[in-house]
Amino acid sequence: MNEDEREPPYLYPDYVGTRLRAPAKPLVSLPEGFHDFPAPLFPRTIAELDHDLTRQHAGEPIGERIIVTGRVLDSDGRPIRNTIVEVWQANAAGRYLDQDDQHPAPLDPNFSGAGRCLTDNDGRYRFITIKPGAYPWKNHRNAWRPAHIHFSLFGSEFRSRLVTQMYFPGDPLMPRDPILQSIPDQAGRERLVSQFDPETTVPEWALAYRWDIVLRGRAATPFEDEP
Repeated sequence: MNEDEREPPYLYPDYVGTRLRAPAKPLVSLPEGFHDFPAPLFPRTIAELDHDLTRQHAGEPIGERIIVTGRVLDSDGRPIRNTIVEVWQANAAGRYLDQDDQHPAPLDPNFSGAGRCLTDNDGRYRFITIKPGAYPWKNHRNAWRPAHIHFSLFGSEFRSRLVTQMYFPGDPLMPRDPILQSIPDQAGRERLVSQFDPETTVPEWALAYRWDIVLRGRAATPFEDEP
């Protein structure tokens, strides 16, 4: 299985949304240099609390506080420094702060569900957040998304953006999730599941989860292609 075959396909019928957005015609290559703009086209300045989703409002959000950390690595295990890592997620009740989200769960006035940071010289990132809740999504009868956090990585160029999702170990909804199951092999699916990290867990304060992101090679993290 080569690197491309490890990625989820554009069309995966059990994931109903792909039936509408999967390309029906061959992809068109853009002219060379069209989107090859060097950074910064977007701000690379990270505010002090951008990585801490629990301290962006006057009060504390509701839910289980967690720490999510890991490293961004290349296929040889070398750290990728100065990468913008962005996250977005539902709140503890499984509700996004998004007008398109009409799930009848409460919004949390102290939780926006978005954060960003830069990887350090070891390729390490770190977020403090609230464990997201599962939510229904109408893909099929009794469809619920497992708890997950969306990740976006920006390298040194605009076209270097990669998007993926991180799941939590032991979630019983994962085998029923067509988005996760669209990844062709079990090893690829397991690469999207974080590991409980007792070394980073802070006693009487927050559990921690570790999730390393590998950009290429046999151990590459599956990313979401955007046709």
